[in-house]
Amino acid sequence: MSEQTTSKLYAIVHCKCPHCRRGDIFTGSMYGWNIQHTKEICGHCAQRIEIEPGYFYAAMYVSYAMNVIEMLFASFITYLIFGPLTDETFWPYLIVIFAGCFILYPFNYRYSRIILLHVLSPNIKYKPYYDK
Repeated sequence: MSEQTTSKLYAIVHCKCPHCRRGDIFTGSMYGWNIQHTKEICGHCAQRIEIEPGYFYAAMYVSYAMNVIEMLFASFITYLIFGPLTDETFWPYLIVIFAGCFILYPFNYRYSRIILLHVLSPNIKYKPYYDK
């Protein structure tokens, strides 16, 4: 009888609880008319998602790092298309960078919290017995 465990990568990509890797962390879809909210408690293992009050303030730092990387990537793509930053190319750079930040906001919101929970939280450990 083989026991199949849920991989950490699967849990991160699909936004699952870091404790059981089965329960959903968010309500609603990332992009859509339903606003995404972070659940307070995992529906599968009853793990508190927000461990302490203000816990997700640290996700702002992760989101900031993600935003910086995305802006650098967007400015590099803009550089390849429009050339170096000059007075004539200022507005295309600005529009592309801000549009990228605006479009990727739901992604950053969701995955900054996921990275904080799965990678940067030493207090939440995976319990494989929830896979049974």
